Amino acid sequence: MPKNYVVDKKKARPKRQRKSLIKYFKEVWNELKKVSWPTRKDTIAYTVSVLVFIVIFAVIIGLFDLGLTNALKPLLLL
Repeated sequence: MPKNYVVDKKKARPKRQRKSLIKYFKEVWNELKKVSWPTRKDTIAYTVSVLVFIVIFAVIIGLFDLGLTNALKPLLLL
């Protein structure tokens, strides 16, 4: 038979008080000030590298799709 546990109200954790919305955004803003943001030059370099990566993989996937389409076309036309 399970034991009945009695919670001592003095030992129970106090309820969290809700913070105001304004205080929340002030804290977010203060944390954003601590972020080390990349320079404009770094951002452009990262963007270009991502776009090149996307184009390369789009070409690879397109060629793979074209190859599979041509390979499976005879099977689908039976």
